[in-house]
Amino acid sequence: MLRDKIVWVTGAGTGIGLAGASALAAAGAVVVMSGRRGELLEKEAAALRSRGRHVEVEPLDVSDAAAVDRVAEIIAARHGKVDVLVNSAGLNVTKRFFREQTVDGWDQVIRANLDGTYYCIRAVLPLMRAQKSGVVINIASWAGVYTSAVTGPAYNASKHAVVSLTETLNMEECMNGIRACAICPAEVATPIMDRRPVPPSTEERARMLQPDDLGNAIRWVAEQPPHVCVNEIIISPTWNRLFVQSRT
Repeated sequence: MLRDKIVWVTGAGTGIGLAGASALAAAGAVVVMSGRRGELLEKEAAALRSRGRHVEVEPLDVSDAAAVDRVAEIIAARHGKVDVLVNSAGLNVTKRFFREQTVDGWDQVIRANLDGTYYCIRAVLPLMRAQKSGVVINIASWAGVYTSAVTGPAYNASKHAVVSLTETLNMEECMNGIRACAICPAEVATPIMDRRPVPPSTEERARMLQPDDLGNAIRWVAEQPPHVCVNEIIISPTWNRLFVQSRT
């Protein structure tokens, strides 16, 4: 259980982030939910509170380093610690391939997926070092381990970088009791699928991983005892379209 643990989840308004926030709150944690859309966060937080969960809302665009620092300072002032950070904020653009990738589209992906992950880690590290403990869970991707033909260069590059960032964090901070895990899911039926050049059908999405599958994985990592570091998890649906399509 995570009773009385302070957890900060980014990208908590939808998809994996929301599922992670829900699973961690169900385990007894105090969960601070961050995301770009404040009204959506408040709506989802209200739903969780109606089930007896202790959740708070701090709207945030993780690509804004100063804003990240402000939210981290608010959490530190209110609670005095951060036990778990879940970096789930991320995006992709529809025009994602080299033939159509724009500088603006590239920057959007890198700033949200990579820079935002770094900014949030940087913001909580002083607290975690001081308390000699902390768990950082970075939502990477199957495309961060196996370069994907469907996600484009910016997304592939950003998620590979997140995997390496996670490993580097373990290298440098393990002596301070800090543990990091890169969770690398293949296709998950979240709203990001709507930004695919050809969005998957309802039937295809039903065969994908579901947000709660990732929420359960996040909770499992967070609940491991302090001497256990789960470095990386690669998870896919059994009916893996990336395999199936390669055979047809």
